[in-house]
Amino acid sequence: QVQLVESGGGLVQPGGSLRLSCATSGFWFSGYVMSWYRQAPGKERELVAEITGAGSTTNYADSVKGRFTISRDNAKNTVFLQMNSLKPEDSAVYYCKASLVHTYWGQGTQVTVSS
Repeated sequence: QVQLVESGGGLVQPGGSLRLSCATSGFWFSGYVMSWYRQAPGKERELVAEITGAGSTTNYADSVKGRFTISRDNAKNTVFLQMNSLKPEDSAVYYCKASLVHTYWGQGTQVTVSS
């Protein structure tokens, strides 16, 4: 059974940091491209960051470049998103996604940036 479980979301003040985790099971994690997406109320889901299976290549949305870092631990089947210098516009539900032959999504974790 495939599972992707996000954690680490919460309420943080502008300028603060959060680290999201996505623990996975049930598929060949190291072969999959892993991505973080986010969706704010009334907006479409958008790609935040992605990382290849070996972790050698990453890609970021322009809006988060220099502030967010995606990484993965293939030994623990987990992908991370370190978010620094958070802004109110970063508030959204954050989802992890695994893609290769199949696509799998997690259930999401809420991130709220507010003073």
